[in-house]
Amino acid sequence: MSETRGIARPYAQATFELARDSGQLAGWSEALRVAAEVVINNDVARLINAPGTDMNAIIDLIISVCEKAAPTSPADSTQVANLLKLLAENHRLPALPEIVELFDQLKTDAENRVRVVLTAAAPVDEVQQKKITAALKKRFGREVNLHFQLDENLIGGARLQADDLIIDGSVRTGLEKLTSALVK
Repeated sequence: MSETRGIARPYAQATFELARDSGQLAGWSEALRVAAEVVINNDVARLINAPGTDMNAIIDLIISVCEKAAPTSPADSTQVANLLKLLAENHRLPALPEIVELFDQLKTDAENRVRVVLTAAAPVDEVQQKKITAALKKRFGREVNLHFQLDENLIGGARLQADDLIIDGSVRTGLEKLTSALVK
């Protein structure tokens, strides 16, 4: 994955700069997200990797899906198509999901936001999510985009991840630490 990240970084940076300069960060983010979903589709991925595939047809397919999925996206479809052609020419289309992730990180930084993933063993109601968001906003000094994920394997408790910071208060992690201490 780190190899893909290294490949994706310059594409994400250049695309971010283009989107920022044209005032279309949200539109590019949406277009890239949809394009990445198409690229990771098993059938499309097989076609991308198959010898002799008409890459122009693949790009036309991706653009068509993007235009249908996000018809109001302000991103210039010609520029999106040019990016996809560049990726295809350099055999980098499979790196698109990583490009999207890096692009969105640059976007949230530029918007003075932080993306936080709250993973809990049980549903967290809206009131609790708002309290967590307010506390995180105070801690980070930035706007917080809180995304909730349910993971019953945690047994109980929750885990927060914001960039490289992980706050793990899950029962599962506590039990793993206890087991590790007892085994020593």
